[in-house]
Amino acid sequence: MSDAAPTRILLADDHALVRRGVRLILDNEPDLEVVAEAGDGAEAIAMARTHAIDLAVLDIAMPRMTGLQAARELSALQPGLRILMLTMYDNEQYFFQALRAGASGYVLKSVADRDLVEACRAAMRGEPFLYPGAVTALIRSFLDRARHGEEVPDRIVTAREEEVLKLIAEGNSSKEIAETLVISVKTVQRHRANLLHKLGLRDRLELTRYAIRAGLIEP
Repeated sequence: MSDAAPTRILLADDHALVRRGVRLILDNEPDLEVVAEAGDGAEAIAMARTHAIDLAVLDIAMPRMTGLQAARELSALQPGLRILMLTMYDNEQYFFQALRAGASGYVLKSVADRDLVEACRAAMRGEPFLYPGAVTALIRSFLDRARHGEEVPDRIVTAREEEVLKLIAEGNSSKEIAETLVISVKTVQRHRANLLHKLGLRDRLELTRYAIRAGLIEP
């Protein structure tokens, strides 16, 4: 690699052991340097405000704020920031959500030692990095939409509703959610009713199952 300054990386994962292993992989490369670590999405955003970073590597499922939610926030906060999603889930739904959230790459933890370094370099070159299964999913989705003359659907759930959904699924009461998001209990209840209606669900249990499938919380 060149003598240019190394890529400054923010690493976010709620498991310290995973962060340590990923950091070893990245810091072993002369052109990559982890300059900040975070244990959840909210902390990642705070770190991005106080550290000069070029690339964020975010776990998808984290407490308080997921990597997907953090990616959207970071994309708005720093439009030039490159973002990679790191996950244990080989899941098409998470993959497409990651792309919509602004990520330029999707790396499986199971092969991070093989793929992560190249994914970081590809992101900094402005190129997408997709593992083989993701490429297959992307092509299949495109062909299915083309075959049926469909466009990519807009988001069903708003960003605020998603925040409420995640907190509901984590077992928070309406009062706790209201305090966390600095909104009224009545507003929380309205968001909950909207979620049930939009998603065609009946209760908290079904909302929690949906949140797991959507990658907002870990099962």
